[in-house]
Amino acid sequence: MTERIREIAFDTETTGFNFDQDDRVIELGAVEMINHIPTGRTFRRLINPARSVPEVVTKITGIREEDLIGKPFFDDPDVVDAFLEFIGDATIVAHNAKFDRGFLNMELTRCGRAIIPEERWVDTVTIARQRFPGAPASLDALCKRFDISLESRTFHGALLDSQLLAAVYLELLGGRARAFSFEEAIGEAGAARPPARQRPQPLGPALTEEEAAAHAAFIAGLGPNAIWNAAAKP
Repeated sequence: MTERIREIAFDTETTGFNFDQDDRVIELGAVEMINHIPTGRTFRRLINPARSVPEVVTKITGIREEDLIGKPFFDDPDVVDAFLEFIGDATIVAHNAKFDRGFLNMELTRCGRAIIPEERWVDTVTIARQRFPGAPASLDALCKRFDISLESRTFHGALLDSQLLAAVYLELLGGRARAFSFEEAIGEAGAARPPARQRPQPLGPALTEEEAAAHAAFIAGLGPNAIWNAAAKP
């Protein structure tokens, strides 16, 4: 039986770049993938960072400080517990994984939870640089390379970027052709499925007697040397 690979495309939005100082996560976004294909299950939370949101962050993400008033803190069960339940033991796929891993593990540590170890992460920037040395490896650049629409990306958002990342990840692994698999046609013992069941009696001709007679008359009118007559001989 084919192995079932579960992965999570993941992204964060934050108040800045420094998880080891006073910057915090303001949004989590995640997309479930099975065998590298999104399943439709997603996760998104806006998070109160308990600090101000710089104007430059609002310009990039569209998230304003007032949008986060009343939102849960990261240690709220609706955030941390719900997120950990969503990801389970899956591999985490992120673009520039070091950044997202640093922020996620900082938040997990602050609320007394175990961190997600580095070996559980896949970095699509690393994959892109290996496949396309010297080429731009930003998420935008890869979307353009693979003709993935950025029309809805007015701002950077954790869930939207996770969805784009899932599409980019599939392309980096070999493209949309991976979605077309013949595995279902193979049985557990490795044998091909049996052919479709045949009808016990063949269907009768669909032509009426009048249509058959008209066709015969047309063929006769082509003359004895017509190619049709030669092909029709046994």
